[in-house]
Amino acid sequence: MTELTRALLDAAAELLAAHGSRGLRMAEVAVKAGVSRQTVYNEFGNKERLVQAVALHKTAEFVHGIRERLLGEPDPLEGLRRGIAFAFDLAGRDVLARSVLNGANAEDMLPFLTTRGKPVLALATSVFAQHIRQHWPELPDARVHLVADTIVRVALSHLLTPGSRRVEAVVRVTEALLADRPGGHG
Repeated sequence: MTELTRALLDAAAELLAAHGSRGLRMAEVAVKAGVSRQTVYNEFGNKERLVQAVALHKTAEFVHGIRERLLGEPDPLEGLRRGIAFAFDLAGRDVLARSVLNGANAEDMLPFLTTRGKPVLALATSVFAQHIRQHWPELPDARVHLVADTIVRVALSHLLTPGSRRVEAVVRVTEALLADRPGGHG
């Protein structure tokens, strides 16, 4: 990613947190990044593509941290626990994630995690699928995808409606999905 692209995404993320996607103006992104409005259009084409790029950029930050924790822990369920805890902690610190998840800009930003969230969900799911394949190589691909997809969806559910023991809830669901297979850890 170029410095220009990163600067535009960071500027857009900050403005999205403050105003939501309906209130986002390409001219404001340009001013915040110190470039011309045409530069923003040249880089992203339109506002919807810019917002989608911000969603993918933010997802990549989450995914990178999750992947580090999954790889840094020899026990696969502890790695999962640490990865999910990281995602929840980052969501609490990240200004855009807090804005979307606490409802401030939920009506126009949540679709990028839900109804129009396929790219975001696919990226997150792929990280967990890779982890599951590595630690449970005998699982068929369909089961790997089901477990990974469920991890992401349960985690998103807990991000949107936080409660106590949310990390443990995601791990327990994962254990349940892995438990009924022959030779399973659970």
